[in-house]
Amino acid sequence: MATSSIFANVKITDPKKAEIFIEALDASARESKREPSAPDIPILSEAEDIRKLMAKRFPNI
Repeated sequence: MATSSIFANVKITDPKKAEIFIEALDASARESKREPSAPDIPILSEAEDIRKLMAKRFPNI
């Protein structure tokens, strides 16, 4: 969605500026990929573990 609006609004007529733009796109593609902030999300299946989590989240209930 955001990408389509970028390409719909960009008009480059100068060949030098077009080359710079393409080089910037290539550089961004070569950069390292993002890593998730948490390596994994723990899945709670035991009732007692779920109770402990909910007690932390809603201490007044």
